[in-house]
Amino acid sequence: MLEKLAKQTAIYGISTIVVRFLNYLLTPYYTRIFDQGEYGIVTDIYALIPFALVLLSMGMESSYFRFTTRAEEEGGDIQQNKRKVFASTWGMTSLGATIFFLLVLLLNAPISRAMGEVYVLHPEYVVIVASIVMIDVWSIIPFARLREQGRALHFVLLKAMSVLLNVGLAIGFGVVGLYSTSFGVGWVIVANLIASAVTFLALLPSVNRTLPRIDWPLMRKIFVYSVPLLISGIAGTANEFIDRQMIKYLTPGDDAMAELGIYGAIVKIAVVMTLFTQMYRLAAEPFFLSGFKKEEFKEANAASMKYFVMASMVIFLGIVLFKDLFALIVGRSFREGIDILPVVLFSNVLAGIWFNLSFWYKREEKTKYAARITFLGLAVTIALSFVLVPKFGYRGAAWVRLIAEGAMVVQSYRLCQKHYPIPYDLKRIAEYFLLTAAIYFGSVYGFKGLSEDMHFVCNILLFCGAIGYAIWREKIDIKGLIKAVIGKFVR
Repeated sequence: MLEKLAKQTAIYGISTIVVRFLNYLLTPYYTRIFDQGEYGIVTDIYALIPFALVLLSMGMESSYFRFTTRAEEEGGDIQQNKRKVFASTWGMTSLGATIFFLLVLLLNAPISRAMGEVYVLHPEYVVIVASIVMIDVWSIIPFARLREQGRALHFVLLKAMSVLLNVGLAIGFGVVGLYSTSFGVGWVIVANLIASAVTFLALLPSVNRTLPRIDWPLMRKIFVYSVPLLISGIAGTANEFIDRQMIKYLTPGDDAMAELGIYGAIVKIAVVMTLFTQMYRLAAEPFFLSGFKKEEFKEANAASMKYFVMASMVIFLGIVLFKDLFALIVGRSFREGIDILPVVLFSNVLAGIWFNLSFWYKREEKTKYAARITFLGLAVTIALSFVLVPKFGYRGAAWVRLIAEGAMVVQSYRLCQKHYPIPYDLKRIAEYFLLTAAIYFGSVYGFKGLSEDMHFVCNILLFCGAIGYAIWREKIDIKGLIKAVIGKFVR
């Protein structure tokens, strides 16, 4: 049953890793041409954009998957009903994004003042970011349609084109010296705007001449499902971006943007874990929201959780055992924050776990639980940030996020077992956690007397041992999985 999910995850994964790696090249580039404060602006902007995207997508992406599945279950003219779902969700998100852009345009001055001195000097930054958000929201439902139709390669090619264009323009602007002008880091977001606009135009042929048109009776039903997801999404994304805002506003003195820049650079190093969660999400969301029988769903979700944790622990070890090498990705002045990398990575692992725990309430259309979970995380983040960030700066922010993600995992698991018990293999999951902890702390404290070269060799052996153990423990057919993925691309 999980073979399809594994194949789709691998397909999205290989493609996403390649695409995001290209985008990843901007981190070492930016952290070498910008100082900590300038890169802090980039970090600030790219923390705010995902929040705006979640707000304006209104939970419609998950709603689209759920209601297209409903169309199949209800029968009749399935294709026409699916088209109606697509037109309505696309119309609603596009309308909201357009209104958002017009409001930002009208209220540019007060918004710039609220965001800080840099944006008062450059209010055009705010308008450009709003343009990016609007165009990206216009693209969300058409991209979801490609996933729902299983058109993974088309999806990935468009994403790759967007990233290649963005990276090419960003580096090109630097080569010709635009970052040295008074507009400065604004050229970073100009590159993004051009890439987003071109991608949207390239995406339009895939909508098959369907226009965004809202069917209000259908939309009322969709909103009943999506509003809790919207509220949850706002709280969840706020929980992810608010750590940057807390650093920006709570760090004493004039070093706030520099601290933000260091934190943002280290978070970028941890992007490998985020990539894995993202590629899993792209495959898992349409997979688990399709027409499973209840017991089959429980069995599949329990198994996928185990494999997700297993893979996450391997990735975690692959980064933390060699964190000094990963530190070379960012500029020298940013490497002082490398000690928070394990904390940031484990926060990303916990985020993936509670994402796995979310499928049952999305399937059962009890999305009210999403809000309860994410608001708990947000409350923990805000409360602890006021205590830890003024005292410890970006290090405090990293630990706050870890604690908040842990609280959401605990609450998610508790609600799941109370309302929709799923037999997760807790013993095996705990085994992988304990093995990872033993290897990590063994490497940190057990090899102190060794030379750097011998320490590095021992870490390689530990990492290979962890991979081998996972493959042996789960009896994974690596050759079969590789053949299946290659066959999917070849076809």
